[in-house]
Amino acid sequence: MSGIQARFQSRRGDFTLDVDLQLPDRGVTALFGHSGSGKTTLLRAMAGLDRCDGHMIFRDATWQNDGQGDTQSLFLPVHQRAIAYVFQEASLFAHLSVRGNLAYGYKRLSAEQRRIGWDAAVEWLGLEAMLDRSPASLSGGERQRVAIARALLVSPELLLMDEPLSALDSRSKAEILPYLERLHRELNIPVIYVTHAVEEVARLADYIVQLEAGRVVAQGSAIDLLSSLTQRPVEGEEAGALIEATIRQHDDAHHLSELVLPCGQLILAPRLSASSNTPVRIRIPAREVSISLNVPEGTSILNILPARIIDHTEGDPGRVLVQLELLTDAGDTGVRLLSRISRYSWERLGLREGMQVQAQIKSMGLER
Repeated sequence: MSGIQARFQSRRGDFTLDVDLQLPDRGVTALFGHSGSGKTTLLRAMAGLDRCDGHMIFRDATWQNDGQGDTQSLFLPVHQRAIAYVFQEASLFAHLSVRGNLAYGYKRLSAEQRRIGWDAAVEWLGLEAMLDRSPASLSGGERQRVAIARALLVSPELLLMDEPLSALDSRSKAEILPYLERLHRELNIPVIYVTHAVEEVARLADYIVQLEAGRVVAQGSAIDLLSSLTQRPVEGEEAGALIEATIRQHDDAHHLSELVLPCGQLILAPRLSASSNTPVRIRIPAREVSISLNVPEGTSILNILPARIIDHTEGDPGRVLVQLELLTDAGDTGVRLLSRISRYSWERLGLREGMQVQAQIKSMGLER
């Protein structure tokens, strides 16, 4: 048996949790939804911090089995589950230095149990210069980086993170997200990540479980779900496509970065801080993509790529959301975009599904 099975039912006051999930045992799975949707309740049940009726199986290990018929009930306490848990607040030991906080769990493991090394965790979270500082001298983002490194140094088989950025201001979030992106690339253990922020999901998640009122309303790969024509993870959130790319080079004179898409096409984006050959994710809002029947001339738009219309839907009055697939000389690429245009433009250009067009992407509208 592989993967993570989580089936829980719980009623507390007016709230009912009722989920039955089969999750991947690699990459980052985001539990996503509004406050009160059941994200933290589900995460705490998976950790064994709260007891809910149900089952929890991690790979081949049964952590909870409430038993049916002749099956014997089982509930492993949290300290017997191979997990680490990162809370919203860092909760560092105030009397210990950063080094002491990191060593607290690490030194309790034998050399054979250490699957994540000290130097690796310190480097991944950028803690080299602060090891001898006290927690009181750290910013909120720095404290949370220490908390994450401390969790990694107990060498868990599963990392659970409960809205680790929610207590941080926008500047601190911007500082810590690159470190989390690096963890996403470097870690070979699965992560369950609770958040209500689309930006965090777009930059970190491989798989999404969307919760509402204690139930799963959508799930699937992050690229498919966030690029869906009809599925909006957050009501009112601007539609857009999520694309994985690689930085080819930077144009510092014009403060731009040249990115290579999975299909080999090149696009320009606002200058990114990462180095060349680094994989990145970009979100292209539908409002930043327009459609032309032919390759335009004399335009300020820098990214013009051949595409085919594969689907469309009418949403707001007078507007059409169009799903496009980029094309190369070899044909379809599987890379999809969304474009929001007026109903008038759809009709005036005679657009229809299957038609080949030019997708015009404003470089300044691309988001990380």
